Amino acid sequence: MYSFILMYSKKTYLCKICVFITLFNSLFSFAQGTLKDYKRSIAVDTLFKNKTYNTPTAFYWQNNQLFWYVNNTPQGKEYIKVNALSSSQELAFDHERMAKSLSILTEGTITSGKIAITDLEFNTEQNSVLFNTDSLKVKCNLSDYTLTVLDTLEKSNRQHYWGSKDDEREGEPVVSPDKKYTAYVKNYNLYIKNIKTEEETQLSYDGSNGYYYSWQIKWAPDGKKIMAYKLRPAEDHKIYFVESSPTDQLQPKLQSRDYLKPGDQVAFRSPQLFLIASKKHIRIPTDEFQQQFHLGTIQWLEDSSAFRFEYNERGHQKYRVISVDATTGKVQVIINETSPTFIDYSGKKYRYDTSDGAQIIWASERDGWNHLYLYDAKTGKVIRQITKGKWPVREVVKVDEENKRIYFIASGLDQDQDPYFKHYCSIDFNGKNFKRYTEENGNHKVSFSDDYQYYVDQYSRVDMPPVTLLKNQKGEIIKELQKADISELLATGWKSPEVFNAKGRDGKTDIWGIIVRPTNFDPSKTYPIIEYIYAGPHDSFVPKSFQSYYWSMSSLAELGFIVVQIDGMGTSNRSKAFHNVCWKNLKDAGFPDRKLWMQAAAKKYPYMNIEKVGIRGTSAGGQNAGAALVFNSDFYDVAVASCGCHDNRMDKIWWNEQWMGFPIGPQYTACSNIENATQMEGDLMLIVGEVDDNVDPASTYQFANALIKAGKNFELVVVPGMGHSSGGTFGDKKRKDFFVKKLLEVDPPSWDEIYN
Repeated sequence: MYSFILMYSKKTYLCKICVFITLFNSLFSFAQGTLKDYKRSIAVDTLFKNKTYNTPTAFYWQNNQLFWYVNNTPQGKEYIKVNALSSSQELAFDHERMAKSLSILTEGTITSGKIAITDLEFNTEQNSVLFNTDSLKVKCNLSDYTLTVLDTLEKSNRQHYWGSKDDEREGEPVVSPDKKYTAYVKNYNLYIKNIKTEEETQLSYDGSNGYYYSWQIKWAPDGKKIMAYKLRPAEDHKIYFVESSPTDQLQPKLQSRDYLKPGDQVAFRSPQLFLIASKKHIRIPTDEFQQQFHLGTIQWLEDSSAFRFEYNERGHQKYRVISVDATTGKVQVIINETSPTFIDYSGKKYRYDTSDGAQIIWASERDGWNHLYLYDAKTGKVIRQITKGKWPVREVVKVDEENKRIYFIASGLDQDQDPYFKHYCSIDFNGKNFKRYTEENGNHKVSFSDDYQYYVDQYSRVDMPPVTLLKNQKGEIIKELQKADISELLATGWKSPEVFNAKGRDGKTDIWGIIVRPTNFDPSKTYPIIEYIYAGPHDSFVPKSFQSYYWSMSSLAELGFIVVQIDGMGTSNRSKAFHNVCWKNLKDAGFPDRKLWMQAAAKKYPYMNIEKVGIRGTSAGGQNAGAALVFNSDFYDVAVASCGCHDNRMDKIWWNEQWMGFPIGPQYTACSNIENATQMEGDLMLIVGEVDDNVDPASTYQFANALIKAGKNFELVVVPGMGHSSGGTFGDKKRKDFFVKKLLEVDPPSWDEIYN
């Protein structure tokens, strides 16, 4: 009996040991956020780079038949010349001989696969090609490959701050079309000077320091009239920040930028008409354009009978095209675009005036989709709607006025395709003879010959590499130019994102996004979800074309996450109703749709842990990421918000008034992460660059201040010397560790182990 008990005890003990070892190995093998994961995470950007071949990105037509492009091959760059008429494709030159000649010219070592030249111009009669290097304009004789330097090229290092105000107090005299006069501003008023006699004449007397004549002077084509406008400048509003660690001195620097914010006083422009012969000043009444956000695009008609301009009313619910009679100064509203929500002037406005000024092609969302309309410019009446359907015009490529035909890009044409895929089409001015140039299931990019008789069509999807075709005007395939080779990429373990769609909040509308999995994905594991968000209403953002690396998602997924990106309601490029969700409601950010989308994905894929959801975003995406925990903490657990505009009153005027409206009202407070900081629940990290001049850094600091006052625990990462970004390398490290610690609930390896 004793012996049996002893044997049983040993067996039990051994069983327990085996169970422990099995569990340990299981836990170890299933671990995520490990040192190995981190190493793989930082390697994928270079691991996936330059392993996709035969994917040219641009095509350069020299005439109606000949074009060239650069193809990427395993051996390097290949410059290829194509004749569309004969459907022939060949190397544009002998790469070995060209490399040798360039090496001699530049006194360097250039190999045949690393030739870097641009702006090629072939001359078949002379058997030569012109091109530019980074500093020289060169001619190559293709008979013997001798190179002749034709000119030197200056590099432009000019940097322009996006918010800089044009100084309209200064300028150069503007010469009349008939070369008889110059027009200029002096002492706040408009003057002209006779070029021959140098006699100076003052045309206006009503300019002043606060309401002066701008140097933006427009002569009529006949030289007999001038349009000049008086300008009452916008208020002077600057943002300030301290550069703590400048590279050229020990002490910090105070920096400032011109930066108008919602509610600020904007410039007011008052067009004035001057008749040169009589020196008459005709004051244009401003009743039809009094509440200006902007007044611009001032153009004379070719016959000098009138000038036209565009008026964007403050609040963006009214947009007009206005004509002024050049004899009487009478104002006529040609187009009066209105909307009960907003007019997407920054993303969808399109206008084309025919050369005779008689008609205008105009884009509008008045029927619920962005379409083209033809206007009678004399009467201001709509002649007809040119394009129709439950799909939007995305872009006008060309107006062929001679043949009365419009070439444009549309999306949403096919029920069995992603509604964001771009397709190329054309249609007559009369709305007839609609024609498609692309139909294949993919996102298309087309390059037309000058006469539009041939075109290169390249299409792809996130889960399908590019195919590049040469087609004729009938849409027939002449030649397959290139088909991408991703065999080397696949050998690394790369996995394409999955396109996924689910119904949105209305139960009817499809919401589209992508799912990115790690290269060592194992469906038997469970993965927290991280959403990469950017819900700015000015566009849609989920990638639609093929790429090997998604900088915002791929490396994060390797740590043991499923990373997703979604275009919810409130973003652009669908119906007007879809877009309108954002109006005066940026806190919505499509969150009801995003939650349903992830729940549907998790239902299909149980390894997606819907109980652990993180989110990250930058800029408007930073505001969205913060809002996830302020307004949507029932769903989101962890957020990293970089350089966010956490209160829309703190951000740039044009972007925020476009969606949030004017005048400033309670909607701004309701959508503010700062004003609603007491509602924040979950784990939050804020990242900000101290010299961000895109989104005022004070927005992040004020959010932090409100959270402190509310007794909330959070992380604040300030990166010295950094501008508008996701935090750079330091921010990326902090973000990864934060998600690993909070979502995977493991302590990250030390930075010395990971990065050294």
